Amino acid sequence: MTYRSRREVNRVFVCSCFGVTEQQVKKHAEDGACTPRQIASACKAGTDCGSCVRRIQALLGRGAYPRPALGPALAEPVYAELDEAA
Repeated sequence: MTYRSRREVNRVFVCSCFGVTEQQVKKHAEDGACTPRQIASACKAGTDCGSCVRRIQALLGRGAYPRPALGPALAEPVYAELDEAA
């Protein structure tokens, strides 16, 4: 296993087309971007050649960054209103 200093980790590029680093992707994920498409909206990574999309998926990982909580209106089942109307 190779040791990388914190300074080196900040410079590991995920998207060379737009110069986006691992640290930037992780920061966007902490801020709520939980899919590669949301990362792309935040910093353009993955929108040019697309070769970094799998790396972004790996950085996001399943459960690595929790999804933001749903608001009360979105948390209720859609069919609840239909049951009440019937």
